[in-house]
Amino acid sequence: MNTDHTTPYAALLLRLSLGVMFIAHGLLKVFVFTLPGTVQFFESIGYPGFMAYAVVIAEVGGGLLLISGLYARWVALALVPVLLGALQVHLGNGWLFTAQNGGWEYPAFLTVAALVQFLLGDGAYAFKLPVLHRTEEASA
Repeated sequence: MNTDHTTPYAALLLRLSLGVMFIAHGLLKVFVFTLPGTVQFFESIGYPGFMAYAVVIAEVGGGLLLISGLYARWVALALVPVLLGALQVHLGNGWLFTAQNGGWEYPAFLTVAALVQFLLGDGAYAFKLPVLHRTEEASA
């Protein structure tokens, strides 16, 4: 049993940080690179162009869900494939993200951070949907 009372706050800090990062990267693709530019980039590296839209939706939507704490552990896990895609794009560029075209250290770290969020859970101040419980009488 975990007796460390700071763990829920650690999960909260990680959740908020990941959420802000995902939103920032999604909006970067919209407002800086533009959606047509992002589609073109995806196609230039061999990904289908429509995946650019899916990634932007996943990053912005996932970021908002992480910040709210709504199913955060599962959202973090669902975002791992997006991060692995980014990791694959940067693998040939070297380790450091300051390398030309960005290295793979940052996407690798974010992948691990998302997995840690999944393992830690939603954390403190997470928005919880009420769960409807069926009673035995209702199911009979």
